[in-house]
Amino acid sequence: MRYPKELVLKSGEEAIIRPLENTDRQLLVDFYQGIPSDDRWYLRYDFLDPEVLRKWFDDIDSGTVRSIVALSDDTIIAHASLYLRGFGSTTHVGRLRIMVAPRFRHKRLGTWMLLDLIQLALDMGLTDIRSDFVAEVEAAAIDAAFKLDFFKHATLKDYAKDPDGNRHDLVIMIKRLHRSWSDF
Repeated sequence: MRYPKELVLKSGEEAIIRPLENTDRQLLVDFYQGIPSDDRWYLRYDFLDPEVLRKWFDDIDSGTVRSIVALSDDTIIAHASLYLRGFGSTTHVGRLRIMVAPRFRHKRLGTWMLLDLIQLALDMGLTDIRSDFVAEVEAAAIDAAFKLDFFKHATLKDYAKDPDGNRHDLVIMIKRLHRSWSDF
């Protein structure tokens, strides 16, 4: 992948996508502080926890997580990661997660981030990517994943629990990767 990558959003605003760098710690904290708590409860990690951030940035070059960010006016507006396994029966599968700042949602930024992660997974020789969604909360993301050839692999009924104790279905979606884009 060639970075930085300049793009124009559906709204006409410009953004740059590039890998997360060690110097981005405060920018990432600022980004997640701007994400409403209603949008953070279902994430795998609490990026507002200093210990989580320390581990995240200590492992930035370890090869187990590849992160990209989108910036506008030197501010992170989206963060996406591809999680990798170095050993075991699922080394061929990458797991992904994308978070877009509320003001930049529905402008195709998440799609741009997803396309970059798909290409990264292809470049790394992965054959599958997986993403988990909280059904009632991430309906727009599920629809976007369907449009990019993800399929619903499983639904875990009442698996996720929100801060109020309400249970939600967890949808596991998979995308089979082809050796090149022309193989669809």
